[in-house]
Amino acid sequence: MIYRIVIQPTAFKLLQEISDRRIRQKISDRIDKLKESPELQGKPLLGELDGFYSARAVGQRYRIVYTIEQNQVTVTVVALGIRKDGSKQDVYALAKKLLRLGLLEESDQSDH
Repeated sequence: MIYRIVIQPTAFKLLQEISDRRIRQKISDRIDKLKESPELQGKPLLGELDGFYSARAVGQRYRIVYTIEQNQVTVTVVALGIRKDGSKQDVYALAKKLLRLGLLEESDQSDH
């Protein structure tokens, strides 16, 4: 089964802000791979981010945070960035902040 990929505007902006074109391309390629068996490619997140998945990209440095809508056969990328524990720039800290602000809702979607 092939999933449709949706990148939320916030995640798209984060991707565009990565200055290195090669890293941006590698992350885009990794997102494309989520079309097939996305639940096997990432690990389920716990706690505040329960219900979300995280996939590694560009070696081990970057993470892609996404949800899977089985009934709509859709993967929604909600955040991405560098994994840097303890930093405000950490992708999980950012995802939690977006969640608290209500910005991880499935509203304004754009296709990839």
